[in-house]
Amino acid sequence: MLKAVTAQEMQQIDRLTTEKYGIAGCVLMERAGLAVVSRVNDIYFHDTGNGTCNSDKKIIVLCGGGNNGGDGFVIARILHNQRRNVVVYLTARPENLKGDARTNYNAAKKYGVRIYPIKRFLADPLSLTPKPLVIIDALLGTGLNKDVRPPVSDVILKVNDMSWPVISVDVPSGISSDTGQIMGCAIKAHATVTFGLPKRGHYLFPGAEHSGSLFVEDIGFPQELLASGSMVNVPEQEDIMSLLPKRPKYSHKGTYGHVLLIAGSKGKTGAALMAAKACLRTGAGLVTIGIPETMVNAFQSRVTEEMILPLPEKGDGTLSYAASGVILKFIKKRAKVLAIGPGLSVNEEISKLVSLLISEAGIPIVIDADGLNAVAGRINILGKARSPVILTPHVGEMARLISQKSEVRSRKSEEKIDMLHSKLLDTIERDRINTALSFTKRTKTHLVLKGVPTIIATADGNSFINPTGNPGMATAGTGDVLTGVISALLAQRLSAQDASVAGVYLHGLTGDIAVRKKGEHSLVASDIIQALPEVFKMIRRTSSAC
Repeated sequence: MLKAVTAQEMQQIDRLTTEKYGIAGCVLMERAGLAVVSRVNDIYFHDTGNGTCNSDKKIIVLCGGGNNGGDGFVIARILHNQRRNVVVYLTARPENLKGDARTNYNAAKKYGVRIYPIKRFLADPLSLTPKPLVIIDALLGTGLNKDVRPPVSDVILKVNDMSWPVISVDVPSGISSDTGQIMGCAIKAHATVTFGLPKRGHYLFPGAEHSGSLFVEDIGFPQELLASGSMVNVPEQEDIMSLLPKRPKYSHKGTYGHVLLIAGSKGKTGAALMAAKACLRTGAGLVTIGIPETMVNAFQSRVTEEMILPLPEKGDGTLSYAASGVILKFIKKRAKVLAIGPGLSVNEEISKLVSLLISEAGIPIVIDADGLNAVAGRINILGKARSPVILTPHVGEMARLISQKSEVRSRKSEEKIDMLHSKLLDTIERDRINTALSFTKRTKTHLVLKGVPTIIATADGNSFINPTGNPGMATAGTGDVLTGVISALLAQRLSAQDASVAGVYLHGLTGDIAVRKKGEHSLVASDIIQALPEVFKMIRRTSSAC
């Protein structure tokens, strides 16, 4: 499984590589420069550096005053030595350069590399003629923790305005490598070459969008330093293949688990049906949908493989608290997994019902949609669960889960609540990973924070960035499908962590397969359900080939 690191984690790897393993920083900088030059040659020159293709076209290297700029000096020196037409613009005063950056600045000068102050790039129109083949962005590295200021911000804005090809070194300048947020302004790179491990900001938006094509290069960091368990994980297809259970010949429907889905209400039957069908398509042996008793006829005409459990209701097409007895009795006799929420509706009785089920079910629980709304404001109940609980909120539901709303209902207070809610949404989006980890640490649950990208955080403090999915999946019902997928994997005896990671990955991968046929504008949730068999067949074929 891939790892993604913070700036601090990468700095620790750098330090230990030098102090413990004796690899000097200048050696790592040289290897980093060579890696970038190799990519430049592959993309723009199509040779090993000795040919004439594009050889007369200008390459601009923009260097900052830190180690990222030091990488830039190495890149410029090597390109110059390969007879490329390269010019460097430097944002710092040469006398202020330190350490390896100063060493490589001096080396570049001795090799004859043209190095000019950045004001020439900003002010002289001739600096941009003829049009450069590519711009190498070596302005700012992974340590950025405040908004970019002039002259660097002026350079970034000018580069973006020109829309020329840009390759960023390590991370696009202006992007937080920890959160992916834009720190004032940021380079829009066509490609980014990073070293050792990808950074969180390469996967988190908008950083992922600004990074373009990502290349992760090995420059000699010791492997044991690149495999810390505390780093964020990025699953790959082979990781998911290893998690999926095999189906032995000697088995029956009970082998693959029975999921009880508490879902649906008047006007919201589709959510329950999609979750149930996705559950079956993901391999659950049996699925029973617990629904308000007056909705049975509406459901019976639309189900085939699914079973129905009529439940007491209030008379308005929503479940009553009295349904708890029937549900708990069914769980004791049959169900192995409980899923709560799709199309459930929200009222006080449902909130009490959901709270009771969390504390008394005693089997793994997946909570989504209205199930999440039912526990908003009372998340302490999650600590009473006797088996793993997986919550699957989108950012709005996450904000409701963690916010503390005032009970005062004046117009002024409602406006204040809306303002605080908006700020909370922004806070969550700016730091999705730490928000998720903080919640799971507090509640001892597993969290699937849906979005771009989806983040999985576990009760044990592990975290994952999901790499699959596409904008076409931003449509009604896809969350219900995800509930069914995760529930089915739990029923097949995957752990809560593995079911969450595999479920989210498969859900996104299925969306990626479906969007090829339907397109992003026309994709609907049922298309994802229909594509699930194709994804499982593809994974099995890949597994067999290995």
